[in-house]
Amino acid sequence: MARKQQASNTVVGLDIGTSKIAAIIGKIRPDGEIEVVGMGSHPSRGLKKGVVVNIDSTVESIQRAIDEAERMSGYTAQNVYVGIAGSHVKSFNSNGMVAIRNQDVQADDIARVMDAAQTIAIPGDQRVLHILSQEYIIDNQGGIREPIGMSGVRLEAKVHMVTGSVSAAQNIIKCVERCGLGVADIILEQLASSEAVLSEDEKELGVCLVDIGGGTTDIAVFHNGAIRHTAVISVAGDQVTNDIAVALRTPTQAAEEIKRKYACALQQLINKDEEIEVPSVGDRPARCLSRRTLVEVIEPRFEELFQLIQSELRSSGFEDVLAAGIVLTGGSSLIEGAVELAEEVFHMPVRLGYPQGVVGLKDEVNSPAYATTVGLLMYAKEHMGEIVFDEPEKPAKPGRKANLPSAGSVLERMKNWFKSSF
Repeated sequence: MARKQQASNTVVGLDIGTSKIAAIIGKIRPDGEIEVVGMGSHPSRGLKKGVVVNIDSTVESIQRAIDEAERMSGYTAQNVYVGIAGSHVKSFNSNGMVAIRNQDVQADDIARVMDAAQTIAIPGDQRVLHILSQEYIIDNQGGIREPIGMSGVRLEAKVHMVTGSVSAAQNIIKCVERCGLGVADIILEQLASSEAVLSEDEKELGVCLVDIGGGTTDIAVFHNGAIRHTAVISVAGDQVTNDIAVALRTPTQAAEEIKRKYACALQQLINKDEEIEVPSVGDRPARCLSRRTLVEVIEPRFEELFQLIQSELRSSGFEDVLAAGIVLTGGSSLIEGAVELAEEVFHMPVRLGYPQGVVGLKDEVNSPAYATTVGLLMYAKEHMGEIVFDEPEKPAKPGRKANLPSAGSVLERMKNWFKSSF
């Protein structure tokens, strides 16, 4: 079947994770709904803790995920919205202030105050990834979210700034472009996930999103409808897999399978007489072990992770404003007992976050493991330009289009990232 070129109302999300790479193709319908028309997923072989460590392996995994999504959808992907994570991502709050030029706040005043908010020193190897507004203040009147048209003399903005490593982002762009794709934008993964799994009520009341992936656990705190704090913790699903492999003396691949099938984060939830088969290393025969032995390995690691998150929330000062509790998402959040253990540690409501707000193949993506990828589509819809519907469908030519965005244009769209590096 001939594939159609990516139309202006089609968006592609690409989650380049430590354990898997997922691609989802969605069509934005005239009613504003995102229709998932294709998806692909492939084990990730070239990343460690969210950072590319092997370009060739990463390119191969991206290509396979994209090919699968293209075959399912009938479209040829051209430009993708990519998630970024890793311990190199830093964040902090800042503020700026300017004089309002013509008494009423205009778009130019917003641009100037946002520029003023980012005039602070950041390390030379970091560049601004996101500047997220929290609130505006006009002549000491705070709590304003949409200031355009309001009268005043002085405009202030409180913002949350996210920075990332130049080299880490460059390597992601390089891998994507080697697959013949253009990078439309790079988005912080927990910000993307929040688009898919959090409600506006939760963001207003106060909620902490915890995205437990393979290499890192990403945190985002919302309160009064705005993002207040983000952080990355370098403990996640891969550490659990390694613990199982070492403790049960089994190959890493077998440990991952055991984790998926039998893992539990709370001992009281399992039958103490239940046994599991554990492959041995080398030519040794498989063994039968109590499932409780497995849980005794997993529970301390998850408890440690939740305690690290709790410490991060306390040090940030936002632990006491989370009226809506904790939302767990990401593939590793699916482990049995994770929600119950989290409630014991945090002493607040905890739920699993499933992607919402899409139609079409929604059952195929209805898992916390796809929260980031679905969120990338939703982020793209909110930030892309004019959409043209009902375009004539043209058959795809052999290969991909040659006029992909250049590295320079991509970086310019991302606030002139890395200009000095090229």
